[in-house]
Amino acid sequence: MPSPSHRARPARAAALLTALLTLLGLVALAGPAASSAHAAGSSCTGRLVKRVAFTGGELRVYRSRSYACATTVAARPGARRDMAVSLQARGGRAAVDRGRFTRQAGPVTVHALNRCVRATGSIAGRTGSTDWFGC
Repeated sequence: MPSPSHRARPARAAALLTALLTLLGLVALAGPAASSAHAAGSSCTGRLVKRVAFTGGELRVYRSRSYACATTVAARPGARRDMAVSLQARGGRAAVDRGRFTRQAGPVTVHALNRCVRATGSIAGRTGSTDWFGC
């Protein structure tokens, strides 16, 4: 059985990572509502580089100097429905947010300095995606 200090390592590592990202200005913490990825008004930083419209909504991909960020946004917010967004930098694992949301899935962010990225978004079975871009 793992010791109590062994079980606390992931939580401590997450707290340190959040503190580091906050210091670098990549994460803004302003209370419980702001920490939710699905709070009203939450979005990606950087400039909008891709917008893929599909039935029911759109996939938006943003890029800053070293990060890429993506969200899937419903065309008509309302009832909860299956939504997902996935963003992958070439050579890395995909960052995914999947669930039943009313307005948007995401944002998800990956480190993408000098790397191609691809993104996929879906709402209630309808999907929009990009090929590799930003190479």
